[in-house]
Amino acid sequence: MHYISGGQLHARFQFGNLQVVSLRDGYIDMPPTRLRDESGSPLDAVPDTVPIIEGNLRLSVNAFYITDGTQSVLVDTGAADALDASMGPTMGLLYDALAEAGIERTDITDVAITHKHGDHVNGLITPDGSEAFPHLQRVWVGAGDTPIFTGRLTPVADRVVPITAKVTINDWTTAVPAEGHTPGHTVFDIHSTSGHLLVWGDTVHVPTLQFAQPDVSWELDGDQAQARKARAGLLEQLTQPDHYVAGAHLDSPGIAAVTPAPSGYTLNYLAPSIS
Repeated sequence: MHYISGGQLHARFQFGNLQVVSLRDGYIDMPPTRLRDESGSPLDAVPDTVPIIEGNLRLSVNAFYITDGTQSVLVDTGAADALDASMGPTMGLLYDALAEAGIERTDITDVAITHKHGDHVNGLITPDGSEAFPHLQRVWVGAGDTPIFTGRLTPVADRVVPITAKVTINDWTTAVPAEGHTPGHTVFDIHSTSGHLLVWGDTVHVPTLQFAQPDVSWELDGDQAQARKARAGLLEQLTQPDHYVAGAHLDSPGIAAVTPAPSGYTLNYLAPSIS
């Protein structure tokens, strides 16, 4: 996996026979009180190594487009304009990121959703209420999260493909259920001639803390114990040779390698940051 080029809203990587494009939807600020210890209580103190901006944690919001030149898949879609008070007005840049990267929305037929939260799924519908991807054929999503396809998302509900078990969705993408953050939280394993890229959604929210201390969870994890268990298994998998991670809330562009550390793990980004 190596970085090729980038811009203000995207970064392009060569990954064996595939290209991976990280797409920046923006960022979201969240209070540090959302961090939880193993008992489910807020952390007593946030380490000095964790950046705090105006009293908040700043979480990047990333999506990922992968292609072999013939088949492609877009993993997550950003927030579009569906931003409530808890999110703020700092997202919704995915369509601009696609345009900057030279990716036509009309070419996207398959979208894979890591989970049901608005900053991952709402970009299926544009601010004017139309479908963002006019030739969309399939929306892959964990079965436990399919009830989200009502209201503004109703127009694409007829193309939802529920994921109930590990399943291959194209020649190089396997959906792997990883519930915990939400009932349908799903990791997408992208396997190329150079290795594996795990697009892991909200497995980690605060990379400056949760790699060093992977037992720290997030208030919005629906099942914190299960989310912790899923994170532990994925982190261990990522220490294998030629394995990489693409994280929705890792610092943009959000693609990195993971190595074991004396305590926890170390995250090694593969490209300059986008801010």
